[in-house]
Amino acid sequence: MRLRLLGAFLLLTLFVLVALEVPLAVNYRDRQLTELRNGLERDAFVLASYVQNKLDQPDSAELSTIAYNYSVETKGRVVIIAASGDVLADTDPLRDGIQNFASRPEVAAALEEKVASGTRYSQSLKTGLIYVAVPVSQGNRVVGVVRLSYSTQQVDDRVHRYWWLLALAGAVTLMVAAGVGVLLARWVTRPLNGLRDAALQIGGGDLDARADTNHGPPEVRTLASSFNTTAGRLEELLVAQEQFVADASHQLRTPLTALRLRLEMIETEVEGSVAEDIDAAHSEVLRMSRLVDGLLALTRAERTERVILAPTEIEPVIAERLSIWEHIADERSVKLIATPTSLVALTDSDHLSQILDNYIANALEVAPADSSLFVRAEIEIRGSDRFAAIHVIDQGPGMSDEQRSHAFDRFWRASATRSELGGSGLGLAIVMKLAEADGGLAELRTAPGGGIDAVVLLPI
Repeated sequence: MRLRLLGAFLLLTLFVLVALEVPLAVNYRDRQLTELRNGLERDAFVLASYVQNKLDQPDSAELSTIAYNYSVETKGRVVIIAASGDVLADTDPLRDGIQNFASRPEVAAALEEKVASGTRYSQSLKTGLIYVAVPVSQGNRVVGVVRLSYSTQQVDDRVHRYWWLLALAGAVTLMVAAGVGVLLARWVTRPLNGLRDAALQIGGGDLDARADTNHGPPEVRTLASSFNTTAGRLEELLVAQEQFVADASHQLRTPLTALRLRLEMIETEVEGSVAEDIDAAHSEVLRMSRLVDGLLALTRAERTERVILAPTEIEPVIAERLSIWEHIADERSVKLIATPTSLVALTDSDHLSQILDNYIANALEVAPADSSLFVRAEIEIRGSDRFAAIHVIDQGPGMSDEQRSHAFDRFWRASATRSELGGSGLGLAIVMKLAEADGGLAELRTAPGGGIDAVVLLPI
């Protein structure tokens, strides 16, 4: 945005300079040519009045002397022409090699008692010429013509020097405008960049981020103030929502626990169909308890703020979690296999433990008897970033591409079948929140053989 503002400012400055300097340059050139033409006309009339009494019996030597003296002083060409068009004197006779100028338009006009002037380009001299032809009169009779011509080279040189001065002035003006534009662009964009950063921080979960309202144009300060008001209101709403979920989940845990204990007590005293109903009710209470626990865990994960991550050895965390799940894996005839690793990731050890617990619970839920569950870690490179990729691979039935695309959605389940180890539909949503809090990413991939390769990528 800063470059766009600077470009627009410079473009406007350039437009103003062109609008001012081009007419000024053209006007200067026209004025110089007009002054030169007027000077030539004045000199031509002076010469005409001087030679008018000498054309009755023209003396070529005397006329040539008059023309030569003028030519020496002005460096212009003088041609004195009789009424018949014959050349009586010419300071540069070899230039044209013509002895009669009656066919020249300016000479013909002067013989009709008109003053003729104009410009043309001389191919022989390779320069522009300006000329004036005036009649030489005696009474009411035209007895000849005085024609003066002058090279426009000197005028062109002055005009070009003037144009270069205008261009230099324009360049200096553009440089000054560029400096002012940079300062102006910074003044405008700096608070906008702060506003953008604040929006990104809020989008990343930092609800305390606010925009600077003390710098920049009044419109930007007003926008920043409105943004801060909206951010504050959003923070209040989200905190209230999270607090409600947390409070509701916490308050539900006690009655659900009491209800589960009562059902267990009743279950030992009844038989038949009543026992089956109580067992089904007990299963529903367990599912609700898991759902409440999942809501509490998800609320804590969403409240997790980005902290300074510490290097954490991955292998000890994996070994600890596998030792916790080993008993359940033995009951299901699933073998847990961990590949030794020396990788160190920038993460929170508690976050990594929760991620592994969710992945292992989901894997054990679908792993068939006498299968294996593999846990390994390796380096994975994405673009210019390096990650520690921790894989939890099962040999279960796997998931379709569509199922894997929805697996991290809240309350989504691949199957409606009740499970023993999970079933709240919040486990993978918690995994994603924890991974993102550590600057990483969670994914589900297809494992060789059709199972699921649950991966968490953590920065190294």
